[in-house]
Amino acid sequence: MGRIVVTEFVSLDGVMEDPGGAEDFKHGGWTFQISRGDEGDKFKLDETVSSEALLLGRVTYEGFAAAWPSREGEFADKFNTMPKYVVSSTLEEPEWSNSTVLRGDVAEEVAKLKQEHDGDVVVHGSARLVHTLFEHDLVDELRLMVFPVVLGSGKRLFCEASRRRCRHPRLRAGALSRGRRRDGGAPGPPGLRRRTRRTEASPGCRGVPRSPAAS
Repeated sequence: MGRIVVTEFVSLDGVMEDPGGAEDFKHGGWTFQISRGDEGDKFKLDETVSSEALLLGRVTYEGFAAAWPSREGEFADKFNTMPKYVVSSTLEEPEWSNSTVLRGDVAEEVAKLKQEHDGDVVVHGSARLVHTLFEHDLVDELRLMVFPVVLGSGKRLFCEASRRRCRHPRLRAGALSRGRRRDGGAPGPPGLRRRTRRTEASPGCRGVPRSPAAS
């Protein structure tokens, strides 16, 4: 059975919105102001290479689909060739290669994906989708790369559903990334050495709907 892995860039105050600057958010592109270093780059490459498929909400999918097909390299090649699933009720014909639109009940569709795949089905961004996955207890591992910036506004990762599901996530040494696995194992891509300690989940957010589906 496959695993649903949620991987996110987050600010110190828990904002996850538009780290790449493609979504018309006033603080969009905030991750570009801070280097994640060689270790951070290796973490993201290892994570991508070890992924079996992508699961995305429509907004994140469309941003990725506009950016990655024209890029080259190991990271881009993996993104462009592996299976991609986008949760949407409005997207008709996805143009990114090897893409499938999931239109039914999100919880049921994701449960099917876990049965169909043996490896990691990885979710990037996709705030509404992630909140839905938390609400239905479908997240097997949570990986966070925390950036030392306070944004003050924007969509936040931890809401009521995620607070219930994400008690005591593991924190990797150096505060580069946080992770929690359902089975208690060391979080992160295979082969990456980790030391962990316990920490409490971040406070929840206000005003984010507990939607049954991504837009």
